[in-house]
Parts: sequence; C-alpha cells; structure tokens
Amino acid sequence: MSTQTQMPTQAQAQEIQGQNGRVVGGSTDGTAYDKVMKARANNRFTSMDFINEIFQGFTEMHGDRRFADDKAIVAGLGWLEDMPVTIIGIEKGHDIKTRTMRNFGSAHPEGYRKALRQMKLAEKFKRPVICFVDTSGAYCGIGAEERGQGQAIAENLMEMMSLNTPIISVIIGEGGSGGALALAVADEVWMLENSIYSVISPEGCASILWKDNNKAKEASENLRLTADDLLELGIIEKILPEDDVLFPFLKIELVKTLERLQSMPLSQLTENRYQRFRVMG
Repeated sequence: MSTQTQMPTQAQAQEIQGQNGRVVGGSTDGTAYDKVMKARANNRFTSMDFINEIFQGFTEMHGDRRFADDKAIVAGLGWLEDMPVTIIGIEKGHDIKTRTMRNFGSAHPEGYRKALRQMKLAEKFKRPVICFVDTSGAYCGIGAEERGQGQAIAENLMEMMSLNTPIISVIIGEGGSGGALALAVADEVWMLENSIYSVISPEGCASILWKDNNKAKEASENLRLTADDLLELGIIEKILPEDDVLFPFLKIELVKTLERLQSMPLSQLTENRYQRFRVMG
C-alpha cells in the first residue's frame, strides 16, 4: 500500500460532503448486524494503514514508563501536511501473527497509560491529538485487572476531557465499550460508514437480555450501534464513506477541522468538549 495519496477533486469532495460539514456519502445498505460483520472483517483497514497513508514521518513511541509496552496501542509523532500531530491508534493487525502480537486490538492498562503519556506530551508541546479506534473492548484478563485496567481507562476519560489541545477520534472498525471510549473523549468523533460503536457487543447484549447468543442480530438493531444511528443521536459528527477517496478525503477533513479547533481559545475548546458529553443521554 502506497504512502502517497492524491487529493480528491472538488467535485468528488462536494459529492461526499453533506450539510453542516457532515460526510454522508457511500452505501448505507444492510442491517445493523451486516455492519457488525463488516466492522470485524479480516480485510478491513487498521490504524497503521491510516497512519501510513495520511501522515508523514511517523515516529512511534513506546512504553508507559511503569510496566511495559502494549503493542495493541500504537502511539507517536507525525506530520499532517505541515502540522505536527500526535497520533494514537488501537491496532488489530492483518494476519494471525500480527493479530496475536497486537492481542487482537484489546489493550492492557499499560496501553492506555502509554496513550495518555503521549497526550500529555501533545498538550505540553501544543500538538493536536488524532486517535484511531478499533477494538472489541479493553483486555479483561486477570493480569490487566490486577494492574488497574479500570483505573487506566478512567484516568484517560478524566484527562482527555480537560486536555488543552484539540482531539479528534475516528472509529474505523469496532468501537467497543470503555476500551474504545478511553480514546474517544474528543472534540469531534467520526466513524467510517461500516464501523460500529456501542457500550457492549451484540453477543454480550443478547446473552444478558435473552440468555441466547443467537439473538445477536436482534440485539444489533436495538443497540443502535451503526454510524447512521449515532449521527442521528448526536453522538458523532461525521460519517466517512469507505470508497476510493477515503484516505485523501479524511486528510482534508482532519486539516480543515484541526485548523478550526486550533483557532479557538483553549477555555472554549475544553468547555465545548465537556458540554458535548454532558448533554448525551
């Protein structure tokens, strides 16, 4: 996959640009469970694909300075055009070897602490933060719980709410529960059209409500976890179409939106972010 992208033409950009800056192009066909299956597909783009296609000079940073380096989360510095940015992504990998290495995108507490460490450095050096989210949820193993999984996620939620630099989060596949939210307390949250974002998986919901995993399709509809649902509910700001101009269009949108967010006084930026979440529910 080439790291060089071509900008879409003005006509292409207008075709997939909706009202109020919301991207509405691409197919919306299929049931909610169809979207779940597409979000989990083995051939889906991962965070590293987005990093390689959109940013230049990416330098990865490792470790949480407390326990270890969690390979489920990639974090580092790069350039978005001429803008230095901090980039954080939950990475699943593409094949069994890389997926095993990345723990299938399920991060340990040290992964969230690594992400927070990079966010605090971004705040210090006045760099915007861009997050790519793709996880079925944070890792729930005994070791992760012993090392403070819940606390690590909670600290991210708290610190991101008042972080004095712009934050944009993009759900590129699965956005599962607190493991996703720990990188999605942002000024704007965007989703790819075939991604999902929910407090629980359809299978988990079905097993709790009906004691029957076979009702995952019904649970998917009731959870309202698709990008269309979440745009309607005001949980996200944009739906990104999964077409040939995805990468260049996303690059344009990131530049434009970050320039707007950076023009705001920091007090207004953080207050808007706080109120964005306070009005939900």
